[in-house]
Amino acid sequence: MKKHLLSLLFLIFFGILVYSIMEMPTMQNQDAPSYNEVTEYYIKNAVNDTGSVNFISAILADYRGFDTLGETIVLFTSVIAVASVLRTVKKKEGEDY
Repeated sequence: MKKHLLSLLFLIFFGILVYSIMEMPTMQNQDAPSYNEVTEYYIKNAVNDTGSVNFISAILADYRGFDTLGETIVLFTSVIAVASVLRTVKKKEGEDY
């Protein structure tokens, strides 16, 4: 019974996910908030403004530099936290922890 309930719950959540993806605004109808004048400006002027050959690199490095730096710091901190938790310490003979 529990297995059937979990399967039903999974199917319901999967259906909600598929429905949500199908209802997302697309670039064709221009209703999506991510498709605005800023996006068009980045695409048209990124190479000229930054001198970069690749406009994706220009956006990440120049326009969104502080955001990318913040994301890098968060990822580095999480790696250090996981490494410190998973680290094993060898006991010396006669020591109690």
